[in-house]
Amino acid sequence: MLAIADSDSYLKWAACLLGDLPGGAELVVVRTPIAPSPEQIAAAVGEREAPPVLSARSLRRLAERTRPDVILVACTGPVVDVLVAEVLDGLQPRPVFVSGLPGISVPATEKAWIFRSGCDLFVVHSEREAAEFAQIAGRLGGGGAVGLARLPFLRPESLAQGGNRVVFATQAKVPREREERERVLLSLAELAARRPDLDVVVKLRALEDERQTHNERHHYQRLWREMGEPGRLAFAAGSMHDQLTRAAGFVTVSSTAALEAIAMDVPSLVLRDFGVSAEMINLVFEGSDLLGTLEELADGEFRTASKAWCAANYFHPAERDDWAGLLAGLVNDGTRKPAQSLLDGPEHAAGRRRARLRVEVPPKMLRVGYRAKRRMRRYLRSLT
Repeated sequence: MLAIADSDSYLKWAACLLGDLPGGAELVVVRTPIAPSPEQIAAAVGEREAPPVLSARSLRRLAERTRPDVILVACTGPVVDVLVAEVLDGLQPRPVFVSGLPGISVPATEKAWIFRSGCDLFVVHSEREAAEFAQIAGRLGGGGAVGLARLPFLRPESLAQGGNRVVFATQAKVPREREERERVLLSLAELAARRPDLDVVVKLRALEDERQTHNERHHYQRLWREMGEPGRLAFAAGSMHDQLTRAAGFVTVSSTAALEAIAMDVPSLVLRDFGVSAEMINLVFEGSDLLGTLEELADGEFRTASKAWCAANYFHPAERDDWAGLLAGLVNDGTRKPAQSLLDGPEHAAGRRRARLRVEVPPKMLRVGYRAKRRMRRYLRSLT
């Protein structure tokens, strides 16, 4: 297997997913404007050897040389499409192309399916997600099978060791407004003031000068500095798992890290002050017993997730996972037909050319403010 990632969150997902499979696999990062830094790479892959960062051309040569049976395209939507349809098109023998989403994907979106419809297997992580994407596939056509896999970085055997840390997991996209983010920081500071025995940590997806899967308009650490630092907060990047092993409480507006906290038995809180909706990426937490307010955060009131909600969302029994079996069937099926992308056709050619620019940009253009780089940034806002 050859696994390709384009950003920090997809790299972490790919590295963990590979651990569920027997046999060898090669992991690489494709060079794009959102490629992770060396520090982000190290945090994402854990004990694995750091993967190389390759250009699209080098990626094609690698695939031609190694002739993988399976290529896991762990990338944002437009990059998945252009890698499968153009950069890696025509490989002989044709590998099985696998893609998926690295976190919470409720509600399922047509865009996520369309961008990955050229892949033979689409991996999701709850029975609810599998049902919703199967409905989209039935309505739109295209694509391949939908497979179920428990989120690979949920470690029910790895429980928190106890500690005095409260961890706030940031999310790049929400809340969107500066004032809303300031309210979150002030509530965290209020908690730190009321409970001097606690260490309140803002766990960042990326440092200020690092890229991540989605653009972050108001970076929390920069915002805190501009607010004059009215309280005692710590900021940290790196491994979420390491933070949670020492956590007494966890809070987020919307982050897959909430699932990690649940798996590790860390009392948690998902903030509902800014709404509960698809736009806030927290709709899935309805019925979880975790939704709460900034006032409750300042009081240090954390909760335990509903067992019924857990069973329906991401914590299904391991025997329900079918993605590995589906993958084996695809590899061994000599008569299978490749998945048909819904983006094939002349009407999508211009969009693909622009997406291809993102995976062919020279390293020099990644470091400086060329006009092409500014054009590419507009695509980051729509990535799935």
